[in-house]
Amino acid sequence: MPTKNSSSHLPTKSRAPGLNRINGWFFSILFLGFGFLFFFFFKNPTQSLKEMAEGVPKSIYDITVKDINGNDVSLSAYKGKVLLIVNVASQCGLTHANYKEMNVLYEKYKDKGLEILAFPCNQFLSQEPGSNKEIQEVACTRFKAEFPIFDKVEVNGKEATTLYKFLKSKKGGFFGDGIKWNFTKFLVDKDGKVVERYAPTTSPLKIEKTIQSLLGVA
Repeated sequence: MPTKNSSSHLPTKSRAPGLNRINGWFFSILFLGFGFLFFFFFKNPTQSLKEMAEGVPKSIYDITVKDINGNDVSLSAYKGKVLLIVNVASQCGLTHANYKEMNVLYEKYKDKGLEILAFPCNQFLSQEPGSNKEIQEVACTRFKAEFPIFDKVEVNGKEATTLYKFLKSKKGGFFGDGIKWNFTKFLVDKDGKVVERYAPTTSPLKIEKTIQSLLGVA
């Protein structure tokens, strides 16, 4: 006849297989979750945050870029300005609307301290295939851009330009920090701080109030 103490352990023994099965499922799901994250982030051509941070300057004003003609331009020249930095493309479905609205913003606020810096990029379905001369012709003639157009760059991967490594390290995006498409927008305040990152589909005019706030204008 079982003792009182031995019978008290029977329910625990009967639940053990069920608990083991639950634990097994839990760890299987956990393993699959980590596997998915590894595949998405490490097989993605964009860099990890740690990789981007390596060698990235502390300030945007320490960065030098090239203009559309291949001349060096130190971003320290834009100290005290509010910057809207955009990776542009000439053959994207978002091109016309974005250039049109950026032109509106630039015309309204260029004398109040706004600069729009456009960086052509051909990494998204090869929608910026032209030479710098061709890009400048399209941007300035067809789309009437008066803001600066810079040298064609890469924004993702090992060859990403230093500026975009810096921007992504300061403001990551959803599902990884890589730039997802043409016309991703970064807003930088007068002190060089990256304050906002906007999706490609965000209309430039929708961020006008934030620009006004940073400029200190109504």
